Amino acid sequence: MSRYEHLRARARAVAGRSGRVRQRISVDATLDPREVPLAAFNVANPELFRQELWPAWFRRLRDEAPVHFCADSQYGPYWSITRFDDIMAVDKNNHVFSSDFTLGGVTIQGRGSSVQEYPMFIQMDAPAHDAQRLTVAPMFTQRSLASLETLIRERVGEILDALPVGETFDWVPAVSVELTSRMLATLFDVPQADRHRLIGWSNTISNADDPAYVTDVAQFWEALADCGDYFAALWAHKQQHPGVFDLLTMLSQSTATRDMDARQLLGNIILLLVGGNDTTRNSISGSVLALNDFPAEYEKLRASPALVHSLVPEVIRWQTPLVHMRRTVREDTELRGQTMRRGDKVVMWYLSGNRDERAIERPDEFIIDRLNPRHHLSFGFGIHRCLGNRLAELQLRVLWEEILTRFHTVEVVGAPVRASSALFRAIQSLPVRLHPR
Repeated sequence: MSRYEHLRARARAVAGRSGRVRQRISVDATLDPREVPLAAFNVANPELFRQELWPAWFRRLRDEAPVHFCADSQYGPYWSITRFDDIMAVDKNNHVFSSDFTLGGVTIQGRGSSVQEYPMFIQMDAPAHDAQRLTVAPMFTQRSLASLETLIRERVGEILDALPVGETFDWVPAVSVELTSRMLATLFDVPQADRHRLIGWSNTISNADDPAYVTDVAQFWEALADCGDYFAALWAHKQQHPGVFDLLTMLSQSTATRDMDARQLLGNIILLLVGGNDTTRNSISGSVLALNDFPAEYEKLRASPALVHSLVPEVIRWQTPLVHMRRTVREDTELRGQTMRRGDKVVMWYLSGNRDERAIERPDEFIIDRLNPRHHLSFGFGIHRCLGNRLAELQLRVLWEEILTRFHTVEVVGAPVRASSALFRAIQSLPVRLHPR
């Protein structure tokens, strides 16, 4: 019997109940947020991000209410932290601001009664978090990544050489997804033929709140069950026959993780799967869009290809693939004169902090030769700083080094399709046309 039969039972129980999927909360694109009472602000509406309306809303919060309380939203009441320095302070203070899954975890959607079923180390506090994180950390050291660079460059070349020059195609599946899916299969040591299954599960799980993507909540539970069964079989094999250097071997052989039950295993697989898919692929897509939106920067890059090294962190700031992270207050505390009570939900809006002119000069501009391009929030701070940040940067750097040797321009020829999500700043589709050098 499947270790995840309970998930399939849940899928059967809710099948056809499309009404349980979140319904979009409409936003008037002509509405000026300066005319909306601050008490009515709910910047967690995913439609603000799908329609790219968020800049003006966050600007007003940064200026007038940088620590803002929303009393009523589809996710319940929450605090918004929108300035760079305040976000960094909250992110570093894991003693007061908890990531624990029993309190709701790290996303605004999380509730202690739901997410605790599938704990993952990002949704833990020290010391449990530290022990599990250290288990997979060797995969992401500079030495380990140096050994992967040749493989990444080879794959990038294969992907780019197979693209249709002079014809319109969708960059997201052809390049962004293809590169990250191949890397996921390598990290987990699964057959490359299965890479699209990994992406399919990641897509459904990370888009479960988007009614345009998941029309029936049963899809979510079925994806979880399929993913769980697939990796449970691999897990059992790795416990008896460890590999040379892969994430499953690391997890199955470490004293901190080898005794994980089915729920913990699935939780950590989801974390590594989604973390390795959504953030990198959306940075890759975002880089093409940003260079098209700022053509003078594209000219700079063509004239000085070495600028790719500062382009990469600027892309990650500009795109901010993870819109927010959430914490829960452990004890009453005060920030900028606002009192937060134990149990309150606190949302750090990384996307807003990366546009804070108090911390970043000309933050609304995409500038590939910034003096300090790594001064951004996209990877977080403290014990939960993104574990795969170097791998994401490596893939983005190699990709653009290889693009510059082949093409004069990756031209965006249509509007991007964005996800309806307050968590991932995801680009679902991006029509482009390649122009040779």
